[in-house]
Amino acid sequence: MHKIKVIFSGGGTGGHIFPALSIAKALKVKHPKSELIFVGAKGKMEMEKVPNAGYKIIGLWISGIQRKQLFKNILFPLKLVISLLKSVIIVLTFKPDIVIGTGGFASGPLLYIASIFGIPTLIQEQNSFPGITNKLLAKRAQKICVAYDNLEHFFPKEKLVLTGNPVRKDILDLLDKQQEAYSIFNLNSNKKTLLVLGGSLGAQRINQLVETHLPYFQNNNIQVLWQCGKLYFEEYGHYDNQKDILVLPFIKQMDFAYAAADFIISRAGASSVSELCIVGKPVIFIPSPNVAEDHQTKNAKAISSKNAAILISEKNLENEFEVQFSNLIKNNALQQSLSNNIQKLAKKSATNDIVYEIEKLINV
Repeated sequence: MHKIKVIFSGGGTGGHIFPALSIAKALKVKHPKSELIFVGAKGKMEMEKVPNAGYKIIGLWISGIQRKQLFKNILFPLKLVISLLKSVIIVLTFKPDIVIGTGGFASGPLLYIASIFGIPTLIQEQNSFPGITNKLLAKRAQKICVAYDNLEHFFPKEKLVLTGNPVRKDILDLLDKQQEAYSIFNLNSNKKTLLVLGGSLGAQRINQLVETHLPYFQNNNIQVLWQCGKLYFEEYGHYDNQKDILVLPFIKQMDFAYAAADFIISRAGASSVSELCIVGKPVIFIPSPNVAEDHQTKNAKAISSKNAAILISEKNLENEFEVQFSNLIKNNALQQSLSNNIQKLAKKSATNDIVYEIEKLINV
């Protein structure tokens, strides 16, 4: 059996790191003797998350271009040159069969150098509106695995493969987990459950929304499973003592949280959107307006435009939320319609399909 050598590069956010880890895990299952290493940006979350998952990671001194604080870009040219030189050393030393980029500025230097040395490169783009790094690398990549239609506006059409985004396998069958989920989170099985997700760090505006609407949820017999995020637990954790409210900084058993949920409020990061399509529960997306190219809004619109979710922008929450949520919880037909439509958009075999594209590129 051929021993595959693969470098994964990408990071900055969980949306870039976790897809790479999912692909790596699937590759390792199919090719147990494969050698896998990661390349990320020093000081970013991949430097912790990747080793915790059991993989080696090498850090580059690299950061993205700051659009709002231009003075912070003074060192960018130096960082880029040093990262390119270090990428040359990594590629020549490790001698990979393929290099896989999952987005974020950390992947730019490494994939560029790999392409110069004639090593096949594959990009996995999670969003409906691609990041600048992947757009720059697209011309040099052999394959571009995407999660949304109509990305030929940004990438060469002949390189595109619609695979979907890699997701965790434990969310593929939630029905059998529902009763256990009520027990794990100490929820009342006779009440409807609202799951609130703002990402691992938390979303301030969503937390504010939930806090002001706790009496409203109680009046409507809704119990709340609220991931407020590590940054905000000190501020909102005290609500955990109230009836029908469970507040957690981070939910580790996400499959059980999804199983318990009847309704979900979520940001619209690419990985979250892909998971929620598989989960198939009625969702209200509240995209973060503070991300590059406003890609969360574009991700959410790609779903809501197919009548598969409700989209409310942060600026409209005060006027729209209560009206939309009240309509949702009282309208069984709407709930069923949203569930059916979002499940039609799910790509359950995404990880395996990406592995298949990798195998084709290196003939294994």
